[in-house]
Amino acid sequence: MPLLRADQLTHALSSGLRGPYTLFGDELLLLNEGLDQIRAAALAAGYATREQHQVERGFDWASLLAQSRERSLFGERKCIEVRIPTGKPGRDGAAALGALADAAGEDLMVIVILPRLDAATQKSDWFTRLAAAGTAVRIDTIEPEQLGAWMRQRLARHGLTLSAGAAGQACLDLLVSRTEGNLLAAHQEVEKLALLAEPGALDLERLQDVVQGAARYSVFRLPEAVLAGNIARLVRMLDGLQGEGVAAVLAHWTLAEELRAWLRLRQGLDLGESFAALARANRIWGPREKLLQRALPRLAASVIEGLLLRAAACDRAIKGLRPADVPHDPWEAVRHLALAMAADATPLPANAPARARLVLLAS
Repeated sequence: MPLLRADQLTHALSSGLRGPYTLFGDELLLLNEGLDQIRAAALAAGYATREQHQVERGFDWASLLAQSRERSLFGERKCIEVRIPTGKPGRDGAAALGALADAAGEDLMVIVILPRLDAATQKSDWFTRLAAAGTAVRIDTIEPEQLGAWMRQRLARHGLTLSAGAAGQACLDLLVSRTEGNLLAAHQEVEKLALLAEPGALDLERLQDVVQGAARYSVFRLPEAVLAGNIARLVRMLDGLQGEGVAAVLAHWTLAEELRAWLRLRQGLDLGESFAALARANRIWGPREKLLQRALPRLAASVIEGLLLRAAACDRAIKGLRPADVPHDPWEAVRHLALAMAADATPLPANAPARARLVLLAS
């Protein structure tokens, strides 16, 4: 039987159970969702007893096989789950898995849970015996370019929709930017929206209200705070992030990535490209897009390059190298960089003296 994808499992289960089931992949959220579906279908089919086994060094495969042959005094069907975190059962395990594939039947359901497997392992005798005897489900990773469609589909389950135009894409881009590379976080974001937003169409303002209310101090909002130029709020945010235990290296990375984006946009504008096209290419939208459009006329390439040198010095301070003209405490170095960025990106107050700038002193 060919391998199933995760999104094909529901339809396959609707046609009846066909075990043993072998699930493999590194996307923990989808792996557990697939496992829950199989568990529910098995329970509905009368597999009331469930045994779970975690394969570790010294695991007793003979004991597992003996338990698989035991039958309940009450005639209940049994479901045995075998989780192999390494994906390498070893010689004894390979023989035992082959035996389990043969033993599975009306009274015994076997589910084997594995990480992502390479091509050679998928051709191994124990894996092909399991797959041939039942159903193998490959849990593919959701790639960044697939995440938007995945989130749109998940939102629809809760009656939440996004328009097909630019406004809907802006909402989707905002969600993706907060969760890319972490499918569990994407799932949690959708579930949070389902709780906090009324069913129906989501617009960007509504989405931002929900998102902002749920994450008071988010390191990924630092660029907006820098561009807004509200120094008191920026300092409060930095203090809050430090108090919440956020690593200084993560705050520095966020600011350094922002500076690289500034430089790409500055260079693009200097070559005659449009701001809108550059913003889309660099995944910049919402309030940050408007703030950056306002700031870029003040940010010459030489200014941004100077800030990148500050960011490099900040990086050295975080690593304990004690560079000159930068505070040596990691979080103080991050504050130094953030305030310097804000000073260069935001206009002076109307009543400021000529040529006045924010002066930053290294401690």
